[in-house]
Amino acid sequence: MVGKLNILLFTADDLGCDSLGCFGSSVPDISPNLDAVAAEGMRFSHGHVNVAICMPSRNVLNTGRYSYNNGGMGFFHTFEDTPTIIETLSDAGYMTGLLGKVNHSTPKESITWDFSRDQEDLGFGRSPQKYGAYCKKFFENCKNANKPFYFMVNSHDPHRPFYNPDEGPGGGAEVPSRLYSPDEIEVPGFLPDLPLIRKELSWYYNSVRRLDDTFGAVMNALEESGVRDNTLVAFLSDNGMAVPFAKCNVYLASTRTPWLVRWPGVAKEGATCRELMSGIDFLPTALDAIGLPALDGVDGQSFVPLLRGEKQEGREHVFTQIDSKAGGAATPMRCVQDHQFGYIFNMWVRDDYRYRNNNEGLTMHAMEEAAPGNPDIAERVRMFRYRVPEELYDLEQDPNCLKNLIDDPEYSTKADEIRAILQAQMRETNDPVLEAFENRTSPDVVTRVFNAVYPDHENRKKIKVSQDLRMQ
Repeated sequence: MVGKLNILLFTADDLGCDSLGCFGSSVPDISPNLDAVAAEGMRFSHGHVNVAICMPSRNVLNTGRYSYNNGGMGFFHTFEDTPTIIETLSDAGYMTGLLGKVNHSTPKESITWDFSRDQEDLGFGRSPQKYGAYCKKFFENCKNANKPFYFMVNSHDPHRPFYNPDEGPGGGAEVPSRLYSPDEIEVPGFLPDLPLIRKELSWYYNSVRRLDDTFGAVMNALEESGVRDNTLVAFLSDNGMAVPFAKCNVYLASTRTPWLVRWPGVAKEGATCRELMSGIDFLPTALDAIGLPALDGVDGQSFVPLLRGEKQEGREHVFTQIDSKAGGAATPMRCVQDHQFGYIFNMWVRDDYRYRNNNEGLTMHAMEEAAPGNPDIAERVRMFRYRVPEELYDLEQDPNCLKNLIDDPEYSTKADEIRAILQAQMRETNDPVLEAFENRTSPDVVTRVFNAVYPDHENRKKIKVSQDLRMQ
């Protein structure tokens, strides 16, 4: 195989950042394979995705542009004239490969991968053995063609349906190598600790363990191929857990992702980087690492200097968004975070709209069932369903985003400062909802902008939503 650097991007589906051992999980032996790679590379403790939803998140990775600049403000293809990493590396002589999430990882209808296999070939996207076998086949193809590769490997774990041992795997999926009981797992602090929630989360952690099994199978195949030391491996999740207050939102639990990079000889082994970085930075980083020129029009910047242990300017904030989900009306949100504070603008909030998504499961059922007898849970349910136009959190003291400080006089100056930062970014990147943000106290302006930007978002032609996505 030629000497150019290979790129292997492995994504998890709906994995919470704190669910891995290398990111602080106390669940026993949950991620041995990922922990091993973390020890061999760099862990980004403040890595984010820009959209906490499957396809829009991947569109950002593939283009280096925010959703409103790449065209994928929901389950939609990007603009045809937006350059992608797939086309760029193919033009540079790379073999391109894709396993899993094919519809959601192919940003344009015109793109053809050199090698691809979808969930029906991969045990419903949940068979470590099949992932390993197809990886070996792809690496063999690249060796025979004497070409470097860009390989995007997408596990369907731990997306719903979680692995419930009472129901078995089904669909060709495999049993995880370790199963968990409700008393072995941890409930994240943004959810109440209720028995039914513990039960559902034990199934989630079963799926996390199977994700780790799949990652291990892929790493074994890479090792056997003989090109491990010439391959940059990046790992992250497309968004947070598929539970309330995580996926399909812009809280810390929504967008903070367990980002790992192993680059032998470059990224320091076992290092942790605390700089802020996000999905828009992946494409420019991959091109920089390979030695290809940067693309015009990208919103991100290469984090190769961080991988080399160097300082880098322009990493004071990350900006995240939500526009359309898999179903229902658009629920536009904009968020800016730094190391301490997070500010959210909920453009969609109005008296007659009740927020929902398809990730609520038994967890939301348990919360709603407990709400009448528990005022704290009742308030969490109300907040999830209806929100408020603005939210402000001290992420150092309150990473679970439980205490909204937006109306606290002590934080009024900070709120104004962070609003100004978001406004400047929206203006600089041509965010189409800027006018609504600047006139957020005017219902008429917000409604007019909403209707102009999202006139028929619920009815716009969408990518075929897989059975996997629809299942609760």
